[in-house]
Amino acid sequence: MWVHLSASSSMYKRMTSRDSMNADVEADSDILQNGVEKEMTNPSWKYSCPHVLVATIVAFLFGYHLGVVNEPLDSISVDLGFSGDTLAEGLVVSTCLGAAFAGSLISGWIADGVGRRRAFQLCTLPMLMGASICATAKTLAGMLAGRFLVGLGLGVGPPVASLYIAEVSPAHVRGTYGSLIQIATCLGLMAALVIGIPVKNIVGWWRVCFWVSTIPAAILALAMMFCVESPHWLYKRGKLAEAEFEFERLLGSSHVKSAMLELSKSDTGDETESVKISELLHGRHSRDVREYPRTWQMFLLGLQT
Repeated sequence: MWVHLSASSSMYKRMTSRDSMNADVEADSDILQNGVEKEMTNPSWKYSCPHVLVATIVAFLFGYHLGVVNEPLDSISVDLGFSGDTLAEGLVVSTCLGAAFAGSLISGWIADGVGRRRAFQLCTLPMLMGASICATAKTLAGMLAGRFLVGLGLGVGPPVASLYIAEVSPAHVRGTYGSLIQIATCLGLMAALVIGIPVKNIVGWWRVCFWVSTIPAAILALAMMFCVESPHWLYKRGKLAEAEFEFERLLGSSHVKSAMLELSKSDTGDETESVKISELLHGRHSRDVREYPRTWQMFLLGLQT
């Protein structure tokens, strides 16, 4: 009888331990499954939307300054003394675009050097100064100087905005956010035309049109103080902890690890090996070229095309 009881007791202990082990495995599986499901869901667009909207202000300013002189150009030419001079009128319109071309050449260097947020804030400085000079101009030279400064800022800002929006947007809404740049540019053009309507009836209204442009520029400079820095730029700079913190603000805490993993993969893919022509002739790759004549044929075909 004692043997029977002891056998039953040992069997009960084995069954209970096995059941508890199975329960633990099932619990761990549920936790893992819930974690994967939570990770696979798309992050909310609400976290990144405010930062994207702030960045599109520079596109609004680009459209505004393109159209701000269209309606009041006649009044500007009369007040500044170059009425009837088509060359001067053309310079007032085109100087901004020429300066924007010059600014776009250094926009990437500025964005990579000081960061995306600082690049936005730096581009607002010439826009604020230029708009103020245009609004208070007494001569054609003053107007052209102001338009040139505005153009420099506009050349730096929109390329940085495109880069910034692509880097802070979740993948599933990246295309939608990218289209906001074009929408903001069109809204800026329409705003300039609407604000310029009273210019025929109110003397000196064209100065108000330039002063109005300082409002969104100041908002952009101040709002960027509260926006996130690009996690991609921080990662490139080796600031991993700060990049994770910015990802948490943009995507939520549950998507930080996957975002960092994707960022590390893309960074590894960017490190491609470049081969110079001299290395094909007498360098480390010359042996491969000699052993595979087909390589020369493909190389020469590439030069012809």
